[in-house]
Amino acid sequence: MGDTQDWAAGPGAAERARSVLAAAWSCGVTADGAREEYVGAHSVTEDGGVLLDVPEDSALLAAAFCSPRGEPSAVLEFADVAPVPVRQRIRARLWLAGWFAPAGGDGSLLFRPTRVVLWQPSGAVLVDLDEFAAARPDPLALAEAGLLTHLADAHPDAVERLTRLVRPESLHAATRVTPLAVDRHGLTLRIERTRAHGDVRLTFHTPADDVTQFTERMHALLAQASAAACPRALLRQRAEGDR
Repeated sequence: MGDTQDWAAGPGAAERARSVLAAAWSCGVTADGAREEYVGAHSVTEDGGVLLDVPEDSALLAAAFCSPRGEPSAVLEFADVAPVPVRQRIRARLWLAGWFAPAGGDGSLLFRPTRVVLWQPSGAVLVDLDEFAAARPDPLALAEAGLLTHLADAHPDAVERLTRLVRPESLHAATRVTPLAVDRHGLTLRIERTRAHGDVRLTFHTPADDVTQFTERMHALLAQASAAACPRALLRQRAEGDR
């Protein structure tokens, strides 16, 4: 379920795809009709290629060396999972179709994508290859999990205060508000209801290029929230909860 809060500046598809790729810890690889799962086994090159370390007995490695062209076709899949427990935790999926080639004699394979598809709740988009290669991950991508879990676990009062910046109609029937995502442009809150949910975005006044700037931007949002009136929906919810 969507909410009516305006969605302002945010990462483009290529940047979002590179952020998913940079932060992902695992990936699924489908090649020659077989699928293998790898955890903590990949790294990303400057232009978006994927270096994958595979076991010596991997069918994928054998295919890479035995293929007539030396480059078997494959599809890599990455999932972007919200670090804070929420309903429907998959925030995005990334599929890379392309070719593997041996990257040395140590069991490493280099994957070069020829097609990039990013899925988000708003839909799927085909990412331009040149834009994907030139894009860089969001500067907060690797720190995001720690930032969100700290905000949710250590500062629930701050999360509640931030709801003062959310339109009252978006908080109607809300049962829980949780930080869902953060990037250099802003913070996304997940508003859960009994049978549905929606997301709203709080935009920073200027992008944050590192964690220090993120902290400054959050302090600015909280100051703005402190000056705003508490939404009637939450006031009513608190009153009902006190009965």
